[in-house]
Amino acid sequence: MEESEDVPKDFIKLKSEKLSVDEVSELVVSPYCGAVSLFIGTTRNNFEGKKVINLEYEAYTSMAETEMKKICRDVRQKWPSVKHIAVHHRLGVVPITEASVIIAVSSPHRAESLEAVMYCIDTLKASVPIWKKEIYEDEYSWKENKECFWANSEK
Repeated sequence: MEESEDVPKDFIKLKSEKLSVDEVSELVVSPYCGAVSLFIGTTRNNFEGKKVINLEYEAYTSMAETEMKKICRDVRQKWPSVKHIAVHHRLGVVPITEASVIIAVSSPHRAESLEAVMYCIDTLKASVPIWKKEIYEDEYSWKENKECFWANSEK
């Protein structure tokens, strides 16, 4: 395969169906890369002593996709050797142990892909309009990300 045939690609997806680690990681594999780094954010069964039943996500879809594409552009500026980037986020109900978000990045060497994955998840939580509702046994709570720039503005 000519390197020109393996043009860098970004795979952005918001979907209500279960996310697949295999699907996301396969999107970014490249014969020119020796590293594929993944982050998988899953639903845990507890938060601050409360039993979590599941999570529910909502998004401002068009804006979320625009912000996710911007994150990919930023990654390519910071780490020019990154080949492919995939960012998939689930919407709707996400049961315990299932993935809410999967991020995969390929690069020739591990340092760039690991750094890029961390940047992607941190920036996604800070800037992408996706909201999380934690459902507990007898109540629920909408959560804002502590990193979220609009949640931390002075009122």
